[in-house]
Amino acid sequence: MEPINELKYLKVFQKVTKLISMVLDHQQVMDTIVRELPGLLDIDAATIRLLDSSTNTFVMGAAHGLSMEYLSRTNIDTEETMAMINSGYPVAKTDVDQNTNFKDQGLISQEGIKSVLTLPILFQDSVIGILRLLTRRNRTFTSEELSFSMALAEQVGIAISYGRLFTEMENQIDFMKEVQAISTLVNSTLDLDSVLNTIVERLPGSMGCKACTIRLLRPQTNQLELVASHGISQEYLQRGEVEGEKNITLALSGEPVSIYDVSHDTRVLYSDNMREEGIKSLLAVPLKVKGEVIGIIRILSASHHCFTSSEINFAVTVAEIGGTAIQNARTYRQITLLFNQVEESERFVANILNCIRPQLLVVDRNLHLVLANKVFLTNMGREEKELLGADYHSLWQEQDCPVEGYPVEQVLATGQTASREHQLIKEDTIHWVERTASPMLGETGEVEYVIEVIRDITAKRQLEQEHRERIKLQGVVELAGTVAHEINSPLFAALGTAQLLEEDLQSEELRKDAQIIIRNLKTIGELTRKMTTMTGFESRDYVGETKIVTLR
Repeated sequence: MEPINELKYLKVFQKVTKLISMVLDHQQVMDTIVRELPGLLDIDAATIRLLDSSTNTFVMGAAHGLSMEYLSRTNIDTEETMAMINSGYPVAKTDVDQNTNFKDQGLISQEGIKSVLTLPILFQDSVIGILRLLTRRNRTFTSEELSFSMALAEQVGIAISYGRLFTEMENQIDFMKEVQAISTLVNSTLDLDSVLNTIVERLPGSMGCKACTIRLLRPQTNQLELVASHGISQEYLQRGEVEGEKNITLALSGEPVSIYDVSHDTRVLYSDNMREEGIKSLLAVPLKVKGEVIGIIRILSASHHCFTSSEINFAVTVAEIGGTAIQNARTYRQITLLFNQVEESERFVANILNCIRPQLLVVDRNLHLVLANKVFLTNMGREEKELLGADYHSLWQEQDCPVEGYPVEQVLATGQTASREHQLIKEDTIHWVERTASPMLGETGEVEYVIEVIRDITAKRQLEQEHRERIKLQGVVELAGTVAHEINSPLFAALGTAQLLEEDLQSEELRKDAQIIIRNLKTIGELTRKMTTMTGFESRDYVGETKIVTLR
């Protein structure tokens, strides 16, 4: 190419400046420059790479006239050249396809590149990127061209910086609105799934990215668990564990991690899976609650994207809002689960209480009913809702049942279990009731509640009475047998004597008297026989207060 004279320099500079001034977005600025420079400077290709401060490497910003294979190479230039660029000096080279010092010499030869002019892009004396002008024929750049190119690169630096600044300001306004919208959405519900889905759906859309995932740390194992995703396939999500990825480790330490090219960054473990999924850049930010990391958000881009400070701040802010909302939703879920468990426990206890045959009720320290089983309610003929909260004494107003000084009050006064029996007239029948009250103590050791169990012990009392009667009968039977045995010996002797006497008597009158004696002795003998075989007796009134007994 023929050297450009000063007039052409001016025209090129004016045109580039005009193009730059018409575009405010820094990405459009870079795309415009690399597209227009080849025609203005009679070169074959141009690239702009921006400095990624997180890795201190230059990542692709815009390119024109070159293949993707060549642009995707790992090494930009030799270490000497990159050192010069980082120091702010331009480097011009010819016959680069013959230079064996290049690590990607094959790609350079395949692309047909012969000459390269590499220029630092400066802003306020700091290198923010590099501009490379390439030709497919040998070309020696003159000192005037170098000076002009440096001035042009500086102008590009200003344009990119101002474009970035404008984009940042514009993004900040949009991001503020989006932060408010996301905050409203995630704080409008306590449903954990809704909170998670809102974040993964809104966040990538706000940043012009492809997808988003959220992983939370399991408290028990401290391992990451995928809890929400959007815009990504199941095959990609099932690629394997991610804890070993350095970008994950760094984000979990509390700092955001921006990766421009996931296919050539050592902080990415599954680069092949990402390439198949169409992911080229990612941003990982920690989810925090009160300074404690509880998980991680990853925003995935389908195009190479150098995340700006405003984008990173936006993602961090959303993560902070999301972290609090997630924690609130988690807490609500745990509380709900706890309430369900309590309700289930209450139902379980209620079923057990309803299976208890005695009446059971619970009163608080103010003698208000707080719990009653089904047997008690049935006995009272009332519904639970009618009785809960009722005064303990009022429960017995329609019952012939004194309760003053009874076990419940004794427990409240002494804190010790108390029991008492009393009679109760029910349907004109006397019933015996046993009341047992036990304390339920609070944290301070004072009685909080009293449990009273009421048992109908009428059958028990009847059995006890029958037992006493049996004991009494047994004593009578044993006494009767003993008396009969003692009477029988003299009785039989007297009967024999009387019978012999009857035979010896000559007087009819005396014989009749002897027969009367014999008959009475036999009657006494029959009585003693009954006494030795008796199993029971009946008593009945006779004359006055006298009672007679009939033996069974």
